[in-house]
Amino acid sequence: MTDALVVLVTAGSESEAETIANALLDERLAACVNIGGPMRSLYRWQGRIADDREWQLVIKTRSDLFDALADRVRALHSYDVPEIIGLPGLPRVAGSHVLPKLNACPSDLLVPARLPL
Repeated sequence: MTDALVVLVTAGSESEAETIANALLDERLAACVNIGGPMRSLYRWQGRIADDREWQLVIKTRSDLFDALADRVRALHSYDVPEIIGLPGLPRVAGSHVLPKLNACPSDLLVPARLPL
Protein backbone atom coordinates (compact mmCIF):
# COMPACT_ATOMS: atom_id res chain seq x y z
CA MET A 1 0.00 0.00 0.00
CA THR A 2 1.21 3.51 -0.80
CA ASP A 3 1.42 5.94 2.09
CA ALA A 4 -0.65 9.10 2.33
CA LEU A 5 1.29 12.32 2.03
CA VAL A 6 0.51 15.90 3.00
CA VAL A 7 2.30 18.46 0.84
CA LEU A 8 2.70 22.12 1.84
CA VAL A 9 3.05 24.74 -0.88
CA THR A 10 2.89 28.54 -0.53
CA ALA A 11 1.68 30.84 -3.30
CA GLY A 12 2.01 34.59 -3.80
CA SER A 13 -1.69 35.17 -4.46
CA GLU A 14 -5.04 33.53 -3.90
CA SER A 15 -5.60 33.16 -7.64
CA GLU A 16 -2.24 31.41 -8.06
CA ALA A 17 -3.12 29.05 -5.20
CA GLU A 18 -6.49 28.30 -6.85
CA THR A 19 -4.83 27.65 -10.23
CA ILE A 20 -2.38 25.19 -8.68
CA ALA A 21 -5.11 23.48 -6.63
CA ASN A 22 -7.45 23.07 -9.60
CA ALA A 23 -4.69 21.66 -11.83
CA LEU A 24 -3.63 19.11 -9.20
CA LEU A 25 -7.23 18.01 -8.68
CA ASP A 26 -8.05 17.91 -12.41
CA GLU A 27 -4.95 15.83 -13.11
CA ARG A 28 -5.66 13.54 -10.13
CA LEU A 29 -2.38 14.35 -8.44
CA ALA A 30 -4.29 15.42 -5.30
CA ALA A 31 -7.41 14.14 -3.58
CA CYS A 32 -8.00 17.38 -1.66
CA VAL A 33 -6.40 20.82 -1.43
CA ASN A 34 -7.08 23.34 1.33
CA ILE A 35 -6.16 26.98 0.73
CA GLY A 36 -5.59 29.24 3.71
CA GLY A 37 -4.51 32.82 3.91
CA PRO A 38 -3.45 35.39 3.54
CA MET A 39 -0.68 34.78 6.01
CA ARG A 40 2.54 36.63 6.73
CA SER A 41 5.71 34.83 5.63
CA LEU A 42 9.18 35.91 6.71
CA TYR A 43 12.08 34.18 5.01
CA ARG A 44 15.62 34.72 3.86
CA TRP A 45 15.94 35.24 0.09
CA GLN A 46 18.79 36.65 -2.00
CA GLY A 47 20.73 37.97 0.96
CA ARG A 48 17.87 39.72 2.73
CA ILE A 49 14.90 38.92 4.92
CA ALA A 50 11.66 39.11 2.95
CA ASP A 51 8.29 39.87 4.53
CA ASP A 52 5.38 38.91 2.24
CA ARG A 53 1.74 37.87 2.19
CA GLU A 54 1.24 34.32 0.96
CA TRP A 55 -1.46 31.68 0.69
CA GLN A 56 -0.84 28.16 2.05
CA LEU A 57 -1.93 25.08 0.13
CA VAL A 58 -2.32 21.89 2.17
CA ILE A 59 -2.42 19.09 -0.39
CA LYS A 60 -3.44 15.50 0.33
CA THR A 61 -1.95 12.91 -2.00
CA ARG A 62 0.03 9.66 -2.05
CA SER A 63 3.79 9.37 -1.74
CA ASP A 64 4.15 7.70 -5.15
CA LEU A 65 2.65 10.83 -6.79
CA PHE A 66 4.96 13.33 -5.05
CA ASP A 67 7.46 13.72 -7.91
CA ALA A 68 4.74 14.31 -10.52
CA LEU A 69 2.92 16.70 -8.16
CA ALA A 70 6.13 18.65 -7.44
CA ASP A 71 6.91 18.90 -11.16
CA ARG A 72 3.41 20.24 -11.85
CA VAL A 73 3.62 22.79 -9.03
CA ARG A 74 6.98 24.01 -10.37
CA ALA A 75 5.53 24.36 -13.88
CA LEU A 76 2.58 26.45 -12.65
CA HIS A 77 4.28 28.48 -9.90
CA SER A 78 5.47 32.07 -10.26
CA TYR A 79 8.35 31.66 -7.77
CA ASP A 80 11.84 30.70 -8.93
CA VAL A 81 12.05 28.23 -6.02
CA PRO A 82 8.57 27.34 -4.75
CA GLU A 83 8.17 25.78 -1.33
CA ILE A 84 7.16 22.13 -1.78
CA ILE A 85 7.36 20.15 1.45
CA GLY A 86 6.09 16.57 1.65
CA LEU A 87 5.11 15.29 5.10
CA PRO A 88 4.38 11.59 5.48
CA GLY A 89 0.88 10.76 6.64
CA LEU A 90 1.92 7.95 8.95
CA PRO A 91 -0.55 6.58 11.51
CA ARG A 92 1.45 8.28 14.29
CA VAL A 93 3.88 11.13 13.69
CA ALA A 94 5.07 13.18 16.67
CA GLY A 95 1.95 12.36 18.67
CA SER A 96 -0.52 13.20 15.90
CA HIS A 97 -2.77 10.75 14.11
CA VAL A 98 -3.88 10.11 10.55
CA LEU A 99 -7.12 8.24 10.20
CA PRO A 100 -6.64 4.88 8.48
CA LYS A 101 -9.15 5.96 5.81
CA LEU A 102 -6.79 8.75 4.68
CA ASN A 103 -3.95 6.26 4.25
CA ALA A 104 -6.38 4.03 2.31
CA CYS A 105 -7.65 6.86 0.08
CA PRO A 106 -9.46 5.40 -2.94
CA SER A 107 -7.03 5.17 -5.83
CA ASP A 108 -9.54 6.54 -8.32
CA LEU A 109 -9.21 9.94 -6.62
CA LEU A 110 -5.49 10.12 -7.21
CA VAL A 111 -4.32 7.98 -10.09
CA PRO A 112 -3.42 10.30 -12.96
CA ALA A 113 -5.75 9.88 -15.94
CA ARG A 114 -4.29 7.48 -18.47
CA LEU A 115 -3.57 8.77 -21.92
CA PRO A 116 -5.10 6.85 -24.83
CA LEU A 117 -2.62 4.77 -26.81
